[in-house]
Amino acid sequence: MENISILTIVTIAFLGSFGHCIGMCGGIVVAYSSVKIDNKISKLKQSFYHVLYSLGRVSTYVILGAIFGYVGGVVTFDNTTSGIMLLITGFLMILVGLSLSGKLKFLTRIEHSFSKSKTYQQLFHALIASNTFTSFYLLGMLNGLLPCGFVYVFAITAASTGSAFWGAFVMLIFGLSTIPAMFSLGFFMGLFKQIALRNLFITIASLLVIAFGVYIMHSGYEYLTDPHKSILSCHI
Repeated sequence: MENISILTIVTIAFLGSFGHCIGMCGGIVVAYSSVKIDNKISKLKQSFYHVLYSLGRVSTYVILGAIFGYVGGVVTFDNTTSGIMLLITGFLMILVGLSLSGKLKFLTRIEHSFSKSKTYQQLFHALIASNTFTSFYLLGMLNGLLPCGFVYVFAITAASTGSAFWGAFVMLIFGLSTIPAMFSLGFFMGLFKQIALRNLFITIASLLVIAFGVYIMHSGYEYLTDPHKSILSCHI
């Protein structure tokens, strides 16, 4: 993935998860932590529940990454389509960065959750009411399907790899990088009530997202203007 830095994905996803993801999905973590997990059980068992939930989210992201990567491979025929895809990805990255910084309401406008739908509520309540190990994993998978601007951008990034394998890999890295924030929330909910700390993470993440977006757009520009540049390949 010559245009996609793994370190960049990890950094943006890690920092962004402490700001945006906690704000978007923190309620679900608090809900299942309060209802499904008895504080009297061992910390090890509680940790296992949180890990199962996070692995469920990551599994959904990997599936989405494979789908988007495959679709990207189908539509990416030449430098022009590769360049356009990268330009779109970079532009969306910049919009997300501006949204994270509070300069734009891009994320809030595209994150129209279907969490109010009857089907979602039935599944959610059924999984919340269950205390089986599987229910934590499935609840994570269900959460992974919730509309999220942050996920959308990385899904498009996955599509730009033009490969189901590398698309899944991008989303795997993204998903794993969000685990520390969501996992920690289950244990240290008070920590994330510190507005100053959250704002710091959001500011850093927004700057990195914007910088990454500019870089991706520059790469797209090169594909459109340099006929000798090889078509987007998928290698680390």
